[in-house]
Amino acid sequence: MSRGRNKHLIEQRNAALIRRYYYWTELQRLRFDDALKILSEQEFFLSEERIMAIIRQACRECRELKVQPVPKVRRPRITAAQLALFAGE
Repeated sequence: MSRGRNKHLIEQRNAALIRRYYYWTELQRLRFDDALKILSEQEFFLSEERIMAIIRQACRECRELKVQPVPKVRRPRITAAQLALFAGE
């Protein structure tokens, strides 16, 4: 018999953690740091760093979600001449 933690139970825990993270961030619309605090202190009793590591690993492994980084939004550059148009108001 192998020693150590049961890999199947760890996989089930990680899957449940991902589902709960989705619930708190997407359905309840909590900020991710607030969701991490709840998961860490009330539900799974793991450190926030460990929870983030589990979430990052799940994102790397799950190809069907097609998680893409959010593109950078460029701010338009406003010239002094453009600002002068609003000075008359």
